[in-house]
Amino acid sequence: MRTRWARTALGAVAVAALLLTSACNSGKPSGSTSNAADADAGTAVDAAAATGKTAIFVIGGKSDDPFWSKVKRGVDDAAKVVQAQGGSVTFLGPQNYDNLGPDAAKLIDSALSQGATAVIGPDWVPEAEDAAFKRVVTKGVPLILYNAGGIEAAERLGALNYIGSDEYTAGKAGGEFLGKQGATNVLCVNTLPGAANTESRCRGVADGVKAGGGTSKQLPMPSSNFGNPTAVAQGIKAALLKDDTIDGVVTISTQDADSAASGIQQAGLGDKVKLGTFDMDESQLSRIKTGKQLFSIDQQPYMQGYLAVSMANGYLKYGLELPQRPLLTGPAIISADNVDSAIAGAKAGVR
Repeated sequence: MRTRWARTALGAVAVAALLLTSACNSGKPSGSTSNAADADAGTAVDAAAATGKTAIFVIGGKSDDPFWSKVKRGVDDAAKVVQAQGGSVTFLGPQNYDNLGPDAAKLIDSALSQGATAVIGPDWVPEAEDAAFKRVVTKGVPLILYNAGGIEAAERLGALNYIGSDEYTAGKAGGEFLGKQGATNVLCVNTLPGAANTESRCRGVADGVKAGGGTSKQLPMPSSNFGNPTAVAQGIKAALLKDDTIDGVVTISTQDADSAASGIQQAGLGDKVKLGTFDMDESQLSRIKTGKQLFSIDQQPYMQGYLAVSMANGYLKYGLELPQRPLLTGPAIISADNVDSAIAGAKAGVR
């Protein structure tokens, strides 16, 4: 079945093919928006075109994070073309999420110190990362934001583009879907409180539920609990037992969704509380298939990594750009009526 798209996104595969295989005259496409990086970034493009050497650095999440493993697979697949052309792609990620913003800023500066000719990164915590991103642009190195930050951050920082999902829109789509399925009091579990993308997700969920006459509140948990199944399950269980009117739970990640499923079961509320999550893996899809989870919100992490590296390489090698700003990879609601095609993609390691 067709994917239930909350917003129509550009044909990503066709775009990637264009960026990876085509050459054209340098310059911005008609209708695209200029940005502060244009004047200086030409230096990096000219240098890459003259030497044939590109050094693309990608800032991402933890190597053992299931979501980021899909992003990295997209990065690695796009890197094959970069490497075949004599360039390199380096993926940098934090050891944990306890100090996410400052750690990401250090990785951005590390990319610069290692001779990056293009930097790709998520603007997770703007107050901690923006200064580092601005140093990238000031040095004339092309910057692409992906996964977090949105086109607003890209414009503010002088990035070429933003690739990913609109987090608020994704959350609102999930909240609206919950409301249509009868949920009236929804808990948005945030194990990375303060991060711009997760805050936008929960805000979107609240507005989406509100549009259907319901309410939603956030359950913030320490970032050290992210991926900690026992802590998250117990926190959700406690919240459900404290407020017996909660009939919906949304989590910000697949690991937390597994914990939420456990917490809901431990509270004895499996028949009452509807579960949804951002992102997906085979565990979530299996629960959707068997009716134990209502939905997942897919943002196609594989395509985020693939398109970001492809776009950076096309820009450095040939001056290629796109008029689509932002380049959206989601959101899409995966539910019982379209889960089978998503399962096939998950088994292939790209969804």
